[in-house]
Amino acid sequence: MRETGRFAPSPTGPLHAGSLVAALASWLDVRARGPQARWLIRIEDADTERCLPGMGEHILRQLADCGLLPDEAPVWQTQRTARYKVALAKLQARGLAYPCGCSRKDIDRALARLGQRHERHGERVYPGTCRDGLHGKPARAWRFATEKFESDRPPTPPVPWQDATAPEPASELCWTDRRLGRQCQNVSREVGDFVLRRADGPWAYQLAVVVDDAEQGVTDVVRGEDLADNTARQILLQRALGLSTPSYLHTPLVRGADGDKLSKQNGATSIDTATPEAALAALDAAARVLGLHAATATSCAAALAGWVPEWRALYNSRP
Repeated sequence: MRETGRFAPSPTGPLHAGSLVAALASWLDVRARGPQARWLIRIEDADTERCLPGMGEHILRQLADCGLLPDEAPVWQTQRTARYKVALAKLQARGLAYPCGCSRKDIDRALARLGQRHERHGERVYPGTCRDGLHGKPARAWRFATEKFESDRPPTPPVPWQDATAPEPASELCWTDRRLGRQCQNVSREVGDFVLRRADGPWAYQLAVVVDDAEQGVTDVVRGEDLADNTARQILLQRALGLSTPSYLHTPLVRGADGDKLSKQNGATSIDTATPEAALAALDAAARVLGLHAATATSCAAALAGWVPEWRALYNSRP
């Protein structure tokens, strides 16, 4: 299979310093593999309520200003909904997806009765209220039957980059991140039955990204460290749908003044790509977050070419 990477921004705002780090890392990872590898861009606009009109096109212009050009035309998730419907139907047919009528308040109340409290930035671990039916409530979402799949799934071979000498515990799903090392998660206990689609239409990130990566032939996922804890859920869905699992590398985060991941909520501003000099400065800042040397080149193209062998030495040596 042709080695393929991708950058998949959500058009909820322009590129900022943190998202440029992920874009640069995924581009370098592909270019370090040689001319046969592909770098793709996917605009993840499935959650239409949060996306801003015209922002996808603006992000593509910012990337082009930095010299980060895809090898194929970008794809948009809103043009791929038929594929997600097919995947959801497969899970429904196997009893691995069920309707849920719980609101966030319902889940919080159920967790409180169990003596569990939802922590800030933490997962609301779904307590399984609707596993045996809606109990007269209208459906608000479709959920993946995590506990059922984990209890029924047969032993599986190691996923890419997993240490074959370290067996996967029966209660956990483990993989080896190319930067973070061995990672394990008990999805049933730490996440519960997660959402695949909201009843009012929008597709959940977990299902859409799994379907898209498989259909686009993505072999190597490079993205921000804040998305690392999604990986186990996505590997479960890949296994449930009979799809291959790519390798994963999660990059360092750019943090705001409050110590949290840089975002619009804590003051992230758009990167400046109005001039070649400004675009180069933005790229140089992203490169240093990734542990690369400061650029000595005077153009984005020359700086990118100089970072490729450095990236290859840091991250692309196969274990």
